[in-house]
Amino acid sequence: MAEHDLTQRMIPSLDRQLVFPLLEFLSSRDVYQADAILQAKVELLSGTGMVDYTGELYKQLHNTDQLPAEFDEKRAALIKQLTESEHKTKHIREVIENPEVADALRQDKLQNMKLLQDSYQCTPEMVLELYNFGQLQYSSGNYGGSADILLHFSILSTDPELTLSALWGKLASEILLGNWEVGLGDLLKLRETIDKTHFKTPAEQLQQRVWLLHWSLFVFFNHPKGRDGIVETFMLPHYVSTIQNACPWILRYLVAAVITNRRKRNMMQDLVKTIQQVSYMYQDPVTEFVEALYVDFDFDRAAAKLEECESVLENDFFLTHAVDDFVENARFFLAEVYCRIHKRIDMKALTTRLNMKPEDGEKWIVKLIRESRMDAKVDFKEGTVIMNSSYNPVYQQVIERTRNLVFRTQVMNSSIDKNSNPNKKDDAKQKGKQPRAAKRQETAAAAQ
Repeated sequence: MAEHDLTQRMIPSLDRQLVFPLLEFLSSRDVYQADAILQAKVELLSGTGMVDYTGELYKQLHNTDQLPAEFDEKRAALIKQLTESEHKTKHIREVIENPEVADALRQDKLQNMKLLQDSYQCTPEMVLELYNFGQLQYSSGNYGGSADILLHFSILSTDPELTLSALWGKLASEILLGNWEVGLGDLLKLRETIDKTHFKTPAEQLQQRVWLLHWSLFVFFNHPKGRDGIVETFMLPHYVSTIQNACPWILRYLVAAVITNRRKRNMMQDLVKTIQQVSYMYQDPVTEFVEALYVDFDFDRAAAKLEECESVLENDFFLTHAVDDFVENARFFLAEVYCRIHKRIDMKALTTRLNMKPEDGEKWIVKLIRESRMDAKVDFKEGTVIMNSSYNPVYQQVIERTRNLVFRTQVMNSSIDKNSNPNKKDDAKQKGKQPRAAKRQETAAAAQ
């Protein structure tokens, strides 16, 4: 199933340490060779400060107990950097951790900086060093420390670019700590910041939104209300545009969120349009299932794609825990569309399409009809479902569509007259004034 694995497409839009959980997941699947995954882990972590863990992986990869000298050199350099940065930030960290100082801080960052300078001898250089120290903590794998330090920096910094970078680092730290509630708050704050920031070029803002779409998957598929959040965020016009132009593979996760969340079924029509627009760039069994069902109404193909979806989702880091929900709800959508199109339904044939046992299939179909409130009658002897027509007769539809036709025509004619004869109203006013003027002249003559 490597052909449907999205890891390689997603890596450019993720931080190195966010990629690592994906590689760990793939190592437990038979998607790629074990040595290839191990090699990728070593190359990935070699650019971080996790020197000791990288060394352990290096030993496994090369089957040796000896490490190159560069590992010792890198460890020594990292310890030196951490020690120096910790010393430089000691004073300002003690100040901002003081409850009295925290209460005195306001929304105005310039005023906060003036307060720290005048009262506590904290300089802008110390604030900048907080950013460096937070980066070092994150690179070393101390995500709790980096989250706290980068939060302090984002509150004090007056540099928009570094503040945005600190928000990204804070979000990554919370994701790797598994703090989904805090992570969701950071994600929404980051989304708002990206939307309000005036970037130098549109391409920069597009790139920021691409990153947000990818990073948000960690939060949305782990937070209890994440499936609502992913639909609400990804279906915003500028994020739909981002998906269409830069990362169409994200549609897999949007489709999964809509299908597993029946409360968002009203979004299906817009989702289908988006799938059709990018189908020439990207397709997988998940998007093809929706296209087969809602565009082609090919139920056999939809059923076949649904079977493929199970394997695809099981090997997807973000969707592996949603397989059962997806399959159950996808069957619901398939059966609902099937029932609304056909007047007489063979339950055995429908059960076969749903890949269910006959006994379970009959119970499931009856439950579907009851929950969706379809106007249908089940004939257990014949093994069929008879759908009662819920459509109005043609003449009634014509009457309803043309009921306001006369009124709308009059409104249109009136609007056309106003636009074509703008002086007509002024002429009418002038005509109304003339009799009044003549009457005033007659009254004056009689008085004389």
